[in-house]
Amino acid sequence: MKDGFLKVAAVTPDIKVADPIYNREQLVKATFDAASLGAKLIVTPELAMCGYTCSDLFWQEALIRSSREQLAAFAAETRAADALIFVGLPFEHENKLYNVAAAVCRGEILGFVPKKHLPTYNEFYESRHFTPAADETAYTPFEGREIPFGTDLLFSCTHLPHLTVAAEICEDLWVLSPPSVRHAEAGATVIVNLSASDEAAGKDAYRRELVRMHSARLICGYVYAAAGTGESTTDLVFGAQNMVAENGVILAEAERFKNAPAVTELDLDRIVSERRRMTTFPAADRRGFITVPFDLNIEETPLTRTFGKMPFVPSSSADRGQRCDEILMMQSMGLAKRLSHINCRAAVIGISGGLDSTLALVVTARAFDICGLPRSGILSVTMPCFGTTSRTHDNACRLTERIGATLREIPISDAVRLHFRDIGHDETDHDVTYENCQARERTQVLMDLANKTGGIVIGTGDLSELALGWATYNGDHMSMYAPNVSVPKTLVRHLLAYYADTCGDGALAETIRDILNTPVSPELLPPENGIISQKTEDLVGPYELHDFFLYYMLRAMFPPKKLYRIACRAFEGDFSPEEILRWMKVFYRRFFAQQFKRSCLPDGPKVGSVAVSPRGDLRMPSDACARIWLEELENL
Repeated sequence: MKDGFLKVAAVTPDIKVADPIYNREQLVKATFDAASLGAKLIVTPELAMCGYTCSDLFWQEALIRSSREQLAAFAAETRAADALIFVGLPFEHENKLYNVAAAVCRGEILGFVPKKHLPTYNEFYESRHFTPAADETAYTPFEGREIPFGTDLLFSCTHLPHLTVAAEICEDLWVLSPPSVRHAEAGATVIVNLSASDEAAGKDAYRRELVRMHSARLICGYVYAAAGTGESTTDLVFGAQNMVAENGVILAEAERFKNAPAVTELDLDRIVSERRRMTTFPAADRRGFITVPFDLNIEETPLTRTFGKMPFVPSSSADRGQRCDEILMMQSMGLAKRLSHINCRAAVIGISGGLDSTLALVVTARAFDICGLPRSGILSVTMPCFGTTSRTHDNACRLTERIGATLREIPISDAVRLHFRDIGHDETDHDVTYENCQARERTQVLMDLANKTGGIVIGTGDLSELALGWATYNGDHMSMYAPNVSVPKTLVRHLLAYYADTCGDGALAETIRDILNTPVSPELLPPENGIISQKTEDLVGPYELHDFFLYYMLRAMFPPKKLYRIACRAFEGDFSPEEILRWMKVFYRRFFAQQFKRSCLPDGPKVGSVAVSPRGDLRMPSDACARIWLEELENL
């Protein structure tokens, strides 16, 4: 439970239809199997105590009584399991029969949640046997106690304030207005579903998407336990498609027809963080609800869920290609709108032979195509100086030629030396002044060429550089439109690789691939034997790590200790914990210290869920202090 993680399990026990004694034994076994894995919330299928397919046997007094007796025995036998457990059974209340989920914790029955929506269409005829849940919450006697009975029950963990659980049953999820909508509005962070949804060709994909999107809409964890192969196959087959979803992502899914569990960790803190951030999510309204407290031992939760090393980049190749095409279009459309709005027919780009300027040129070319403008109106300017290598220079020239832009070469060494003389700087002193004089001279050249051609300067800097402040203020930091402004460095590489694969020009693709293989560098220091001497990632750290930090800090709002923990898990074998900690400190120091550069960014399109525009996603004071973030890291 450390860092807000809660291990949950959706399990499908082996059952026999109409045999509550056997089924209770299997439910107990499944419970302790899940508890041995650390699960603190365990969900079993609909009517698992007797079987969903009992049909008219549900009316039998013997089955109703035995199911009730076996629930009491189950509670007693699972007293040692430190978990909140949901078990399905038929249950008589005030002379009517209900399909209910019983909540059990440490040997006590906490509540009964009856099914609200009873399907009576196609293969289903539940209304033949059960009564739908009433709107009012009541109490029902069980083993000498009065137990809450109703759909509006919230099970709230005393020592885990972010853990509030509510239940719905199978069809309740499929209807126009599921009960879980009200549960989430009342503050439930986790919804459990005890299901007996049968199989049909293609139904698994629909069911998966239903669970996934419902967890997204409600900003919740959703634990779905499905009936399995123990059910009767007289007319139906059940596949045990157990699933766990969180905020629109399927975290775990069991292989169907195996009665296998789905076990993973929900991030309760992230769920709550998302709800805090999303102002349209309502404040909790618990009127009409009964809150039932329960308690669990607070223990560290070993993590089994994975965290992708590149959260900005889709993991599957198909999704990645689609995402790259979409982002390139968004960047190009953003620039095309600006060109059209100001009736501009020219653009100026400083082309370096590096990743970012290459992407900016590709996007600008596409924007000119959208506007119906000739690509010759793009002035691609290479400005060699002290650190320029022949590799980057030649790639810049070849790239411009293949794209169809106009190339112009303007060496700036003499101009920079004159500026050194004017400000009294020693050229042998390779300090920040030495570097920034070159960057600002290049920007001056580009701005003045834009004036001469009636065009605009296209910015090249990306999101990762802005997060770290790795840009010269009023140098490469400034432009008239910045299409790369919300594209992180790890994604830049994939966008260019995708373009190389799909551009249909072999020579252009070859040039782009060589650019992809060139070390990232501002090339502001003299090369060594013609080789780049100034490598960005040696100075500020690996962009792979920084993009990971950036995503989970801004998008997930993770505090430093939690971010460090998941980074160590994600990059195990790639970076040592000491390296990760070192670069995390660099990230936080630079992120806070460099906000003043982000406070005056040029316009540029947001293309993903993380952006740092002062007019959009990140309204942060330039004088904010990083102390509490860094102190948390010092105390690791």
